[in-house]
Amino acid sequence: MIIDDHPLVVDGVATMLKDECYLEVIAAARTGRQALNILGEHPECDLVLLDINLPDTDGLQLCEQIRRLYPSVKIICLTSVNEAGIISQMIRKGANGYLLKDMEKTELVTAINKVLDGDVYLSKAANDKILQQLRELDINPQQIPMLTRREKEILSLLDKGLSSQEIAEKLCLSIYTIDTHRKNMLQKMNVHNTPALLKAAYNLGLLVRQQ
Repeated sequence: MIIDDHPLVVDGVATMLKDECYLEVIAAARTGRQALNILGEHPECDLVLLDINLPDTDGLQLCEQIRRLYPSVKIICLTSVNEAGIISQMIRKGANGYLLKDMEKTELVTAINKVLDGDVYLSKAANDKILQQLRELDINPQQIPMLTRREKEILSLLDKGLSSQEIAEKLCLSIYTIDTHRKNMLQKMNVHNTPALLKAAYNLGLLVRQQ
């Protein structure tokens, strides 16, 4: 099953797989709720291709739900988001693979085959991102949390007093995605709310007070 709210992506992936005689796209879902309903109706589903940005939820939460409700189903995240924090969270939530939407057909088929065989598959770009984060953490003597470009962008907008809904509209993302990034930053900073997050960011030099 393909879970993505963009029909062009669904059609493109289905076209890539149409000549693989052992693979069949049995359904496509545009929302998390629809995906869970379809999985309940199709116990034969072996694998889902899951986008992170969905209208009613984010892929991290949906991945966790699918893993809990349908433990035998394999999950490959198929997204345009290439951020180490999101990649590692998705794997921790139970994903079996992580692909970027600019992949070629051969990589998509390779990833599906490896995941169906019980392996974990990361695209080269995603793997490089994880290795880069590990290198940065290794050479960071002050252990300042490493924020992604998107997290820094959201942090700056939070500092300006924007709400999650306002940030979502400004960045053309879902509010669930914004909240996921915010929760990720809370975890990295070891704090529990947005005021504490901003205070910690100033103390660590991640934000600079305007004169």
